[in-house]
Amino acid sequence: MKRFLTLLFTTLLLSAALCVSASASNYDSVAEELADIGMFRGTSSGFELDRAPTRSEAAIMLVRLYGAEEEAASSYQAGEISHPFTDVGETAAPYVAWLYTNGITNGTSSTTFGSGSCSAQNYVVFLLRALGYKDGTDFQYADAAAFAMTHGLFDTSLVGGVFLRDDLAALTYQALACELKDGSTYLLDSLIQDGAIDAEAAKPITDKIESYRTLASLSAAERMDTDFTMSMDMDFTMEGQSDGQPIQEKESMSTTASGNIQMVLSETPQMAMTMKMTMLDETVDLGLWLRDGWLYVRMDQDAYRQDISAEMDEFMALYQQLMGQGYQSNVSMMMPFIDSITTKTSGGNTVYTLTLNRAFEALYQDLFSVILDEVMPMMQQAGIDFSLDFNVDTFSYTYTVGSNNQLKNATADMVMDVTVGFKQGEADTISLAISMDMDMTMDINAMGDQVKVSYPSDLSQFPEITAEVPATTTSAA
Repeated sequence: MKRFLTLLFTTLLLSAALCVSASASNYDSVAEELADIGMFRGTSSGFELDRAPTRSEAAIMLVRLYGAEEEAASSYQAGEISHPFTDVGETAAPYVAWLYTNGITNGTSSTTFGSGSCSAQNYVVFLLRALGYKDGTDFQYADAAAFAMTHGLFDTSLVGGVFLRDDLAALTYQALACELKDGSTYLLDSLIQDGAIDAEAAKPITDKIESYRTLASLSAAERMDTDFTMSMDMDFTMEGQSDGQPIQEKESMSTTASGNIQMVLSETPQMAMTMKMTMLDETVDLGLWLRDGWLYVRMDQDAYRQDISAEMDEFMALYQQLMGQGYQSNVSMMMPFIDSITTKTSGGNTVYTLTLNRAFEALYQDLFSVILDEVMPMMQQAGIDFSLDFNVDTFSYTYTVGSNNQLKNATADMVMDVTVGFKQGEADTISLAISMDMDMTMDINAMGDQVKVSYPSDLSQFPEITAEVPATTTSAA
């Protein structure tokens, strides 16, 4: 019982540990890469990523994304372009004048451009215009964020809160990898072709975009059959006192799983997953099947089925909307979170190694913070305080592509450390250090039309449930 309570307590603390706010600045490396190509510049105080961008700063970025910075400067100096706004400083004046003269943006009134902060909505509209889309024709202003997401622009401030220069940098970086409306190429390549950005300076970014586009195209299959294995080791040390009594424990827990996934994503999605999982010296056989809007679950001898057609309709509507833009939209969304992509050849195969950066760790934390937002106030009301240090040491993927240009396998590796402090009153003070190492490998059996989903013959015998899965399910006949 003691070990069970310890593990339960550890799980709760780990969940609480993930409920943290990321630092105000997550995309420092993105800002530096943008600075290397002249796209993003700081002030005497640095990049100032932790404050909201002004409308003038957004205007400057927009002109650079049009590849018109030099044209704006020379035309303004020659008196060929101007603007009527009294609240625009000398630094931003050429940019605002170029946008105003070309009918791309207006002010908040006939004499004011607007000295306040630029919202995410405003900036997304600017980016869509730079990609060739027209508001009022291709999209409506009120729906700009949703339209932008289906084209590869994910507003990172949705999970972080206020739209900052940090988020502006992330969205700009995404935009550089977005396809132009006419489908001819992506924005950064277009700027290089036009001579607005130096190709050599941009090579680290273009290499990253091109490599990830290749990976995304290889894995963008609506049909897949894959075997998988997973292992996770977790060590934790607990010290302190509970009810005034000293606690000092060390525990280790290993979990392994292996199985097969068959997946067909179409108008009526189908899936079959069978898995054998071993945890705390206990092995469980698990099966999940999705067919005609019904979810079927079997755990050892227990089984049930549930109608999830409404949820699947919503999921497929979003999926089809995203996939309708091709794999390129997913490429641009992920770009701010990729630290590096390296390639090497091995035995006739090409091996890609993709490493995620600190920004992904911060996004991961923020997402859990949103999920647990309703839980934390209750814990605080109960007088429970937490302190923590959360760090993802490694988050990387390796993809092996055969000589036939087909994806053969993919692996994921995550190493994470969490240190949690727990305090309630004077009698309960506990420090918990957790180390987690997880590895997962997927071996691709087939992709495309060859994939067929296999189902058990007795699915009709699974008892139906209409609410949440009960603690004890009824055995299938």
